[in-house]
Amino acid sequence: MFNERKVAQMATFFLRKESNARMSHLKLMKLLYLSDREAIKSFGMPISGDLYVSMPHGPVLSKTLNLMDGDIESQDGGWESWISDKENHEVAVRSSVAHRELDELSRAELEVLEIVWGNFGGMDKWTIRDWTHINCPEWHDPNGSSYSLEFDDIVKALEKSKKFDKETAAQIIVSHKSAQDIDNLFASI
Repeated sequence: MFNERKVAQMATFFLRKESNARMSHLKLMKLLYLSDREAIKSFGMPISGDLYVSMPHGPVLSKTLNLMDGDIESQDGGWESWISDKENHEVAVRSSVAHRELDELSRAELEVLEIVWGNFGGMDKWTIRDWTHINCPEWHDPNGSSYSLEFDDIVKALEKSKKFDKETAAQIIVSHKSAQDIDNLFASI
């Protein structure tokens, strides 16, 4: 299930790594996507619980992009409490939360974020975008449009790249589907 506060804290983690706590929204989105992808590879579940979309600049977290663009209203204590409005294609940590604890993220999730930062933090927005185009086979260019990128597609791409075997991939897909079914049940109550 999507956790807006957790995604805001993921973003805060990466923004704090920059000397001015500010970053291109394109680079931040790629770091967030790659974090979910790394978490799927590491422990079979994403961190954000967001939905994924293929867009011209690569794979993105759908609801997070809507929050980043101001297209949907943030929940109390969510995105807008942590992250500034996008300005000149950049976002920043709000000064009021600059030192607040990232209490929604587990130690394992923070380790995933550290790995992603270590691998991609030094890249600029265009380099990381190009990296996702080349190295994330689940993404296909939507030719100026967008389309849904299914969780199963990410798992199958990781399987093809030998990150885990076919049986593990199948178990991850079934487990994720079960978790979604439970979330949908509670959402309908």
